[in-house]
Amino acid sequence: MTEENQDKSGEVRKTEPKIGVFICACGKNIGKVVDVEAVKDYTEGLDNVVYVETNKYTCSEVGQRKIEEAVKKHGLDRFVVSACSPRLHGETFSRCATKCGVNGYMTEMANIREHCSWVHSKEPEKATEKAKELVEMQVAKIRHNEPLDVVIVPVEKTALVIGGGIGGIQSALDMADAGFKVVIVEKDATIGGQMARLDKTFPTIDCSICILGPKMNDVKNHPNIELIATAEVSMVSGFTGNFDIEITQHPRYVTKDCTGCSDCEEVCPVQVPNHEDQNLGWRKAIYMPFPQAVPPWYILDEKNCLGLNPIACGKCLEACEKVAIDYHDHARIRRLKAGTIIIATGATIFDASKISEYGWGRYPNVLQTMELDRMLNASGPTDGEVVRPTTLEVPKSVAFILCAGSRHIKYNDYCSNFCCMATLKYALMLKDHYPEIDISVFYIDIRAFGKNYEEFYKRARATGTKFIRARPSAVFEDKNTKNLRVEAVTDGQPISPEFEMVVLSVGFDGPKTVIPGLPISTDANGFFVEAHPKLKPVDTATDGVFLVGACDSPKDIRETVTQASAAASRAMRLMGKGEYEVEPIFANVNPETCTSCGICVTRCPYTAITIEDKKAKTPAIVNTALCKGCGTCAGDCPENSITMQHFTDEMIYDQISVALNKNPEEKVISYCCNWCSYAGSDTAGVGRNYYPTNVRIIRTMCSGRVAPDFIYKAFEQGAGGVLLTGCHPADCHYMTGNDFAAKREKKIRNWMKKRGINQSRFQIEWISATEGKKFSGVMQQMTDTIGRVPITRPVEPPPKSFKKKATPEQIATGD
Repeated sequence: MTEENQDKSGEVRKTEPKIGVFICACGKNIGKVVDVEAVKDYTEGLDNVVYVETNKYTCSEVGQRKIEEAVKKHGLDRFVVSACSPRLHGETFSRCATKCGVNGYMTEMANIREHCSWVHSKEPEKATEKAKELVEMQVAKIRHNEPLDVVIVPVEKTALVIGGGIGGIQSALDMADAGFKVVIVEKDATIGGQMARLDKTFPTIDCSICILGPKMNDVKNHPNIELIATAEVSMVSGFTGNFDIEITQHPRYVTKDCTGCSDCEEVCPVQVPNHEDQNLGWRKAIYMPFPQAVPPWYILDEKNCLGLNPIACGKCLEACEKVAIDYHDHARIRRLKAGTIIIATGATIFDASKISEYGWGRYPNVLQTMELDRMLNASGPTDGEVVRPTTLEVPKSVAFILCAGSRHIKYNDYCSNFCCMATLKYALMLKDHYPEIDISVFYIDIRAFGKNYEEFYKRARATGTKFIRARPSAVFEDKNTKNLRVEAVTDGQPISPEFEMVVLSVGFDGPKTVIPGLPISTDANGFFVEAHPKLKPVDTATDGVFLVGACDSPKDIRETVTQASAAASRAMRLMGKGEYEVEPIFANVNPETCTSCGICVTRCPYTAITIEDKKAKTPAIVNTALCKGCGTCAGDCPENSITMQHFTDEMIYDQISVALNKNPEEKVISYCCNWCSYAGSDTAGVGRNYYPTNVRIIRTMCSGRVAPDFIYKAFEQGAGGVLLTGCHPADCHYMTGNDFAAKREKKIRNWMKKRGINQSRFQIEWISATEGKKFSGVMQQMTDTIGRVPITRPVEPPPKSFKKKATPEQIATGD
């Protein structure tokens, strides 16, 4: 590609690129197999290549210094390093280019180690010929490279924490202590979450509110924390570092002047079931959630308050000396800016009534674990006494049924993570309160995975608690005694022991929380999806947004607190810099050819593309601060109006042409996504997993970038086979790119059918970064396939007259 420059007369003249190529022997890693001097001689004859040099170790300080000297001496404006994988040293040579005065995006790497010498060590001559082509492919690509600049986005130094449970509290305190402004939005009247409702925690059996209460007060008193209770985030817009937040704060009907004296509660004539006590006790229409609540003000239940209904009561207002009751309170909209967002919304307790065979909700003496916990709590509905609801007497025998609603295909197929240890806690507490009580635990597996958990399990067994390995099929109630018979099979024998109380150990359902405007995916169970379960467990696909606690997956308090501090650290890392760098690999829309069809909008998982007025045919606009550069939008644009910087169509096409210039019918073109399948090809090299030398790999950031035209182009130039590879389903680095790539298969196969191309010559394979053996196996299999299948000469495609009848979406998918 030539560059346009103006001379002194103002006339535009073309400047040919001046390309340097540096070929690395990597000691014997490359040099023992590939004849690097032969590759050098071949490369010197390529257009626009003005300097070629071989090095023993190009990545070394000496090697990089030689690049710097060559750039200055020969006036190079770009260069290719033929060495190892760009995933290993791409950034190294980008920094080297910047140091030399060359734009960091004017470099490329030809992978002649992982993709050549390491996998073709037994065929040095063929490996050398392949290395020549790999170098030429990158020379062809770099001709089109353009200088790109990182986009710098300023970052607001305020963090939004959504949710005030222990996870949200810990994250907020960590950031506030570090000097950052934090806003906590809590939907309930008080912070504390589920932990505030617990009596004890495992495995230490210490008082839950005793260790949580001080942290709640720290939130209340911290100068850097603003708490907005009875509120929810109603809209998020903007982008990383500059999120615009809209918060709806619902009326509390009690002002900050409240002193918590309880005079209003004493005169209130209304009593309703207390949801804080799992509806086992009663509360007034105006109430304090619990004594340690923060903020420490009463709240008026508008659904049950008589004063807000036509028949006015007004007794609480009369009793309040501070005149803190405000019947005219109303919802308020708050708007603020935040640099980062931490989602700590928690999860919902599984609805035990779904398991009709266990009788919760029908049999009074069948409880779920949180109901038992409230009974054990000294501030609970029974003042700390565990009683049968039917007799209000202490039960003589109790059965726990683990995995109630969990690890079951009919309900939730996942483990809820904390239920086993919670049940052991209750068994120990019951034995401590009532030494003679008979306890049985029905279980599938006891999962004691945490620190001191196995010892905790041993303590429970030492109390005489019986552990029965069985999943009960049903619970039946004796109509006279109200006792409960648990039917199960253990050791191949049916059993049906009777108990005075049955407790279902339920777990969490996914929060199924929707935060309008925030593009965070949820899995099939309603939990938010992290960016990567191993490497980015608290990040999301949207930079600057982090996950904490059970909204991500069921977890216990210790794991939640650990995740909270990790998320806070990640958020502070971004806010502390004060700016956010956006890599300039993003989409650009040509407004002259864009038809405002909207397909690109539906393809983007980051809501980076918008169309202001579709009826007026305004062109699509890309917010570069949100775009992650996957290229899925470009892959499906029916007008080819979208250009992906650094991975343009011309770059891909020229690599195809070079790869298929010689013996195309023997070649396999493999499109590989940067994050998984390309990494898998590197793993094949590291593992010396041999595959044939006829494979030519073209790297894209995502399989979603691989437009059908790329497949067509390869076949039109005579390719023996074409592979589209990427991340496994649900593992896409860009969330949905591989899904849209797979949806193009029908369109591609229809095109092949019309041209008589054997269907087996095109395959889609999902290959992870660790599956080097699979990668080499797939390459071998495709090579064997093209050896068996007759070559069919591609023909020019017929005119696409069907465009007039088909919708843009049908054109994109081939439907």
